[in-house]
Amino acid sequence: MSRTTRLSSSLLRAAAVTGVATLTLTACGSGSGSGSGSSSSGSGEVKVGLITKTDTNPFFVKMKEGAEKAAKENGAQLSTAAGKFDGDNAGQVTAMENMVAAGVKGILITPSDSKAIVPAIEKARAKGVLVIALDTPTEPESAVDALFATDNLKAGELIGEYAKAAMKGKTAKIAALDLAPGVSVGVQRHNGFLKGFGATDKDVVCAQDTGGDQAKGQTAMENCLQKEPDINVVYTINEPAALGAYTALKAKGREKDVLIVSVDGGCTGTQAVKDGKIAATSQQYPLKMAAEGVKAVVTYAKDGKKASGYTDTGVTLITDKAQAGVTSKDTAYGLENCWG
Repeated sequence: MSRTTRLSSSLLRAAAVTGVATLTLTACGSGSGSGSGSSSSGSGEVKVGLITKTDTNPFFVKMKEGAEKAAKENGAQLSTAAGKFDGDNAGQVTAMENMVAAGVKGILITPSDSKAIVPAIEKARAKGVLVIALDTPTEPESAVDALFATDNLKAGELIGEYAKAAMKGKTAKIAALDLAPGVSVGVQRHNGFLKGFGATDKDVVCAQDTGGDQAKGQTAMENCLQKEPDINVVYTINEPAALGAYTALKAKGREKDVLIVSVDGGCTGTQAVKDGKIAATSQQYPLKMAAEGVKAVVTYAKDGKKASGYTDTGVTLITDKAQAGVTSKDTAYGLENCWG
């Protein structure tokens, strides 16, 4: 899904040192995975590429960790690349072209632009490269061989159902802190929330785009409070936006009487649920997406079997304030499994 949250300065420095912002060809393990022609390295390792939207978002950092671990376990050589910013389609196209030229057998990608990336994907597939979308579907979804992702509509529905139950019949004044226009992940989560809550866009008193960024989330919440001071439910595209909203609400002394719900289930976000800053979040599993993707490429290299269709990598509602009729797990489970 599209996220532009900022990491700590130390992690940014680490990212710069490892060079994940540009295409890297890093051997992950020295297994004997088989392959043919240019699809494997001199040691027989299957070459796998991973292209994320950015290298600074914790979600994609975890995804990369999952791919690295799976590559070591499956005797593959992992190449990684990322856009310079969320929405950098040109950067992703260049990375894909470089990986194809380097002889990868498969590419895993979280598309920054679900439509604009399709021609590059078509060229890669025409050369026999297996292409799997992670987290974010392409448009059309059939542009890739397979999709491993959260059911984002369901993720939105879960927090919508939770918010509806938590309001206990009180009239809701909803603020929606969204992603960006036309981005499939954001649209699905937004629509899912409204469906779960039993509401429509007419019931949203303020809607703002945040790009999934904490600072922009704070600004968006400030704008919404100025427009409608009595907001009592806040849907957010992700947890950085939720924490930005919480900061704005706290500055107004409203942090205890406004219900904030979100999606992602990262370790920081789950801790925020435990701390009472966010009421509930839908947890997804990027590490699993990447690990399953690497395994699929290795399988393809070994026996020619292609992954196909959509694989749901799961979503779990996390909260410490369970509501009757809404299935959830507590933050102890959430912290143990955050982005696993």
